Amino acid sequence: MVGRRDALLTRDKAQSSVESRIVAAVVVGVLIGCVFAFLSPNGLFTAAPTTLIRHPKTVSSACESPEQVNALKVDILSAKEKNSELKKQVKDLMEKLRLAEQGKGHAQEQFLVLGERHKAGPFGTVKALRTNPPVIPDESVNPRLAKILGEVAIYKEIIVALANSNVKEMLQLWFTNIKKAGIPNYLVVALDDNIEEFCKSNDVPVYRRDPDQGVDAVGKIGGNHAVSGLKFRVLREFLQLGYSVLLSDVDIVYLQNPFDYLYRDSDVESMSDGHNNMTAYGYNDVFDEPSMGWARYAHTMRIWVYNSGFFYIRPTIPSIELLDRVANRLSNDPKAWDQAVFNEELFFPSHPGYEGLHAAKRTMDMYLFMNSKVLFKTVRKDAKLKKLKPVIIHVNYHPNKFERMKAIVEFYANGKQDALDHFPDGSD
Repeated sequence: MVGRRDALLTRDKAQSSVESRIVAAVVVGVLIGCVFAFLSPNGLFTAAPTTLIRHPKTVSSACESPEQVNALKVDILSAKEKNSELKKQVKDLMEKLRLAEQGKGHAQEQFLVLGERHKAGPFGTVKALRTNPPVIPDESVNPRLAKILGEVAIYKEIIVALANSNVKEMLQLWFTNIKKAGIPNYLVVALDDNIEEFCKSNDVPVYRRDPDQGVDAVGKIGGNHAVSGLKFRVLREFLQLGYSVLLSDVDIVYLQNPFDYLYRDSDVESMSDGHNNMTAYGYNDVFDEPSMGWARYAHTMRIWVYNSGFFYIRPTIPSIELLDRVANRLSNDPKAWDQAVFNEELFFPSHPGYEGLHAAKRTMDMYLFMNSKVLFKTVRKDAKLKKLKPVIIHVNYHPNKFERMKAIVEFYANGKQDALDHFPDGSD
């Protein structure tokens, strides 16, 4: 029995060994087949060998199970969706960046204007903020002008006058007295070649604008009113470059440096066409309408207009908006008077259908910044007022400007006491 059992065991072992070899051979064969299938998916004996291309999206290993292939497909689909979502996010971000850049300037302006908030102090101590902050200078607007202003302006301030050949005599008297008063920071905007050469020959700082079709035609051949309208468009670049401008017509005699007498607490600081305290600085004018009976008296607030031929304007957002508004209205209505438009935009309040300009303004001292009505109607006839020395005198009320300008120089600069006597109060 024992021998038989040993024989059976020996036979089983041999059979098991054979089966193990068979299994091993099969496994080896399968592995070799997998290797060849991976390396040569088109077979070993093909008529024309092809380039081996493997891509996870289309070809899988012969050893990969269907579950693995399906998992890869799911991963690829998920990657596609994520890629599409990322592209969308990038596109959205680019659009937001574009909008942010577009609104960057406005945001900076709003931030500067709003500033930090303040608490109200005790009764009687509260003072409103009167001075708007200046804009951020942008030299890219006009690099050539920026270079000139950098050489001529003092503390970012400059006197500017526009001139063509029609006012050559007055211009010479204008800059001659500016030099006598010791004012270095002034500039002539030449509207034609003749004035440019004239200024250079007299050592006067000059800026010749680049050709501007239509606008330059007005500047070259236009009269006083046409040139006055042009100045609002020209001044915009000065303000964008960050400079405060004392705009001056050429029918003005300078006796002192005006920059020593400015307050600089408003967007616009202008001389007045008023001829006394009431008309220059404002008054309560009572309108009488008897038919209204008990309510016959209506109180009105009045002030004589600012003179658009002499005003100081700071580089603020309200100031630039003022220039834009006036220039736009004048371009759309050639018959409009620039001084009337200037005052309407500066003073008219917001009301239904109209948004008023939110600009701070100051009226200059009428005896320091004097118009010719004040001079010829009042000052020259008053012994005390005659002793005052104005900063400037603007011959705005009279047509014979050049003759009166020369007489003003004789009276105030050369001491000739009767130089003004032979002129009438008004026009001849």
